[in-house]
Amino acid sequence: MSGFSLSDLERIVDERAKASPDESWTAKLVAGGQQKAAKKLGEEAIEAVMAAVANDRDNLTYEAADVLYHLLVVLKIAEIPVENVMTELARRTVQSGLKEKASRQSS
Repeated sequence: MSGFSLSDLERIVDERAKASPDESWTAKLVAGGQQKAAKKLGEEAIEAVMAAVANDRDNLTYEAADVLYHLLVVLKIAEIPVENVMTELARRTVQSGLKEKASRQSS
């Protein structure tokens, strides 16, 4: 199993965001702003869904990596650390997903 983590990817995104947009895809996305980065995230998510529906495990793995990367770029632009997302996920695991969803609907 790989020792690579979302935190590692977040650090790489942070570093590459500082480069010239001519030298880094990450920097180019960041320079393009949230709208461009979010659009690319959406495109990658659609590709992941298509791979899942087709039961294409290899392509789903590839597209899932693209989704995670582009999500971290979107979070970077929004100045939301991945740790905030992990904290929210941890909070949600205190109860079952069905109970958590029902509590949001009654609010």
